[in-house]
Amino acid sequence: MTEIPAGYSSELDTYDTQRAIERIKHIFLAKLCAALRLVRVTAPLVVDPATGVNDNLNGVERPVRFDVPAIGKDAEVVQSLAKWKRVALKRYDFKVGKGIVCDMNAIRRDEELDNLHSIYVDQWDWEKVIDVDQRTPEYLESVVRRIVTAICGTLDELKWAYPQLDVELERDVTFVGAQELEDLYPDLTPEEREQRFVREHHTTFVRGIGGKLRSGKPHDGRAPDYDDWDLNGDLLFWDETLGRALEVSSMGIRVSPESLDRQLTLAGCDDRRELPFHKALLAGELPYTIGGGIGQSRLCMLLLAKAHVGEVQASIWDNQTVAACEAAGVMLL
Repeated sequence: MTEIPAGYSSELDTYDTQRAIERIKHIFLAKLCAALRLVRVTAPLVVDPATGVNDNLNGVERPVRFDVPAIGKDAEVVQSLAKWKRVALKRYDFKVGKGIVCDMNAIRRDEELDNLHSIYVDQWDWEKVIDVDQRTPEYLESVVRRIVTAICGTLDELKWAYPQLDVELERDVTFVGAQELEDLYPDLTPEEREQRFVREHHTTFVRGIGGKLRSGKPHDGRAPDYDDWDLNGDLLFWDETLGRALEVSSMGIRVSPESLDRQLTLAGCDDRRELPFHKALLAGELPYTIGGGIGQSRLCMLLLAKAHVGEVQASIWDNQTVAACEAAGVMLL
């Protein structure tokens, strides 16, 4: 449900907003590539579902599927490129220490719409080849810090161009495990735990998402076949405009053959073992990688102090969202 904060007004008009979005996307991509040694590549909008490379997300979202008469097969609109990128790194012969980044555009038909969520998803999807001995929490944290530095550096340059923006971000990252959050706030829901913690620590990375906690429930759902549930997490910033935590990135060190084997069984997804992607990974034929997605519209919302994602992306909305934005004088693109 969309709720616009009382007294909200955008710091930038529509013209300057569009110019600022262009500036953010140009500056941040350059900083991200420099920080992680990435090269931009072209990515697919649709994939063959028989390959197993489409992202199953939490396992309940329905991908958009349609028939393609010219090839006699069905195709699916990507939900993310988590698996495709790992295959691409092998096909493109990328070596340890280098990686790829691409513009990922997806349709998530079952998304519940609110200030942060749209059926249209746009991300910088990135993936990097690593050594097996880099599959550690310490390496994951070092990459998270580099991404935060790139985000804060982008904000600095943006404010030089638009000094009326008064957004401030905490540059030091607080790392916390999902089990630690449950232990701290056992009576709260996972989302409420995040809100409470990020309100106090502002820039937070929540580690260990996907596996069951001591309560018997996971912090949040994760597909079993891309992130290692012990070596992944979400990056959140405190958003003063909305007065809440805003997730900008989900990322992690990817599954090894051993952790994929374990997680497929835990998730009840053993049937995927026969798909081409999973067979190759279980056989050790794909490189070890780290990767994730960084929301383009989410980042623009945060840096431009916007109250609704529809102010920085063009999509379609339910009647309640349209009415709430009209009543508050918020223009949906």
